[in-house]
Amino acid sequence: MSDVYPRFKVAAVMAAPVFLEREKTVEKACKLIKEARNLGAELAVFPETYIPAYPYWIWLGTPTWGGPFFSQLFKNAVEIPSPTTEALGAAAAESKIYVAMGLNERENGTLYNTIVYFDPAGRIIGRHRKLQPTHAERTVWGRGDGSDLVVCETDLCRIGGLICWEHTMDLIRYAMVAFGEQVHAAIWPPASAFTSTPHAPFFNEMVEVMSRNHAICGQVFVINVSSVVDDDAVEKLGMKDRPDMIRTGGGWSAVINPHGQIIAGPVTEKETILIADIDLEEIVNAKGFCDSVGHYARPDVARIVVNREKSSVMVTQRMLNKGPILADDSDAGNRKEVEFT
Repeated sequence: MSDVYPRFKVAAVMAAPVFLEREKTVEKACKLIKEARNLGAELAVFPETYIPAYPYWIWLGTPTWGGPFFSQLFKNAVEIPSPTTEALGAAAAESKIYVAMGLNERENGTLYNTIVYFDPAGRIIGRHRKLQPTHAERTVWGRGDGSDLVVCETDLCRIGGLICWEHTMDLIRYAMVAFGEQVHAAIWPPASAFTSTPHAPFFNEMVEVMSRNHAICGQVFVINVSSVVDDDAVEKLGMKDRPDMIRTGGGWSAVINPHGQIIAGPVTEKETILIADIDLEEIVNAKGFCDSVGHYARPDVARIVVNREKSSVMVTQRMLNKGPILADDSDAGNRKEVEFT
């Protein structure tokens, strides 16, 4: 008897957050998760840093001008785990759906541009931090490391994802495919609405090219989703009368098959939940023609080296030896051992 490949529906959730308001955005996200499941989706993908918003201000003025907005972003960012991730997990569990959520992650004094993956039981099964914030984004986010390259094994498929301009990092894209990715979450900001930037007029075309390229080169399905700029965000930024700086709308969302064909969408400028049917058997046909990490690879000519170690600001001798470390070597009376992984 031959193998049978899974078929399922996916959702690209193109939506505006409640700008810089974590709890209200989470409440909206939970409703959208339920709505996506009601439409038949078994996997829902949300935009880049949906919670509590993308930092639009970095393209609109100086870091000093944007300082108060950064403070609000920091105070509304998401720790992992936290009541926020518990609420998102509960929504995923209630609807019995996989969720890939873009959010601003906070760890100690640093923010990260992060995708968090939830399974239908509400558990976190993976996390990806953007490896290299792009241009002005470096005033907001820290960098991820090799441990953040994840492809999650699920009952539906093997899902991974990259964020925005990471799709220009060909070696990283190739690594994701080599890890066995079948469905790829490509998440973006609505940068076509950032009218102050030189890329704005053709940003959606760039997104389409990069996402279709990854689908073809990796023989994967791509769920491409952007957020939307709404009136609330423009008003809070003080840009209501500055359409030369930022406008409402923006974004480009679509679902793409392993041959590079758009099978749902594209949608621009508005909030929507885009639903597509995925049949993993299509990957078999694409791989038969060109398996970029198999019969169409030439590792004898060129190959990549991936460092998946977690980066740390502190290294001790015991850590180097992979043994247990002491939480505080200076206090012999209150020593407790913690495991190093």
